[in-house]
Amino acid sequence: MTNIVITGCSSGIGLATALYLKDKFITVYPTARKEEDVQKLKTLGFEHAMMLDVTRPEQISSVIEAVLEKEGKIDVWFNNAGYGQAGAVEDVSTEVLREQFETNVFGLHACTRALIPVMRKQGYGKIIQHSSVLGLISLFGRGAYNASKYAVEGLTDTLRLELKGTQIYPVLLNTGPIESDFRKTAVRKLQENIDIEHSVFKKAYEKSMQGTQKKVPFKEEAEAVAMIVYRIIAADKPKPRYYITKATYLLGYLKRVLSTTVLDKILHKIG
Repeated sequence: MTNIVITGCSSGIGLATALYLKDKFITVYPTARKEEDVQKLKTLGFEHAMMLDVTRPEQISSVIEAVLEKEGKIDVWFNNAGYGQAGAVEDVSTEVLREQFETNVFGLHACTRALIPVMRKQGYGKIIQHSSVLGLISLFGRGAYNASKYAVEGLTDTLRLELKGTQIYPVLLNTGPIESDFRKTAVRKLQENIDIEHSVFKKAYEKSMQGTQKKVPFKEEAEAVAMIVYRIIAADKPKPRYYITKATYLLGYLKRVLSTTVLDKILHKIG
C-alpha cells in the first residue's frame, strides 16, 4: 500500500489532505508541531500521527526512521508546513525574515535532504513541495512570505534538474486562495512582529486586518489541494508543477504575457 508523510497537519490544507487520502486507502503519516495537535489527529483515526517541527533536525530524522521501521519505505513526502509573515519589507526585521525562512525554506530543505538518500536507496519517490501563487508573483505587504516561496521555487527547480534520470520526482504546488486559517495566522504574525503604530503603512495594515472576513475571489476549499496530491500519488510520472485555483492560473498567465510594469499595476490593485 502507498504511504505518505505530510507535515503541518494541525489544520487547513495538511489536515484536509490527510483526511482525504485516508478515505482513499492511502497509509497516511500526518505530523504536527504541537503535541495537542498530534493527539487531535489520533482521535480522528490517524494511528500513525507523529510530532514534527521541521525546524528541528532530530525530529525529522525520528519521523523518517519511524516510518522506515514500520513500512520499509517512504513513497511520498508532502512538505506542507509553513505560515505567512505579513508586513512591508521595510517593516520586517531581519530576525523575523529569518524566522519565516526557518520554517518555509530551511525546514523544507532539511526534510528534502534527509529524504533523498532514502529515496535513492529504494529507487523511487515523490517529494511534494508546497509553494504558492506567491512563488510566481508578488503582492504588497507579503515580502517575507513571497521571498520564502520564491526560494522554494528555486530550490525545487534546481533539484528537479539534479534528479534527472532517477525515479525521484520533486513536484511544486502553486496554491492560490484556499479556505483555511492561513490569513488569520498572517494577521496574528503581523500584530506580533510589526510595529504597526509607527509604520508609514499603518492605514494599509489596519485595512488588511479589518478585511479578514471579506470574500476572496476564486477561493476554494482545502480539498482542492488534497485532490491534486492524490493525483500526484496515482501518477507514474507526475508533472513538475500543478496550479491550484483559478487565481493561480490567471496570475501565472499574466506573469508570462505582461511586462513587469503592467503586471505591477494589476498586482498593486490586488494587494
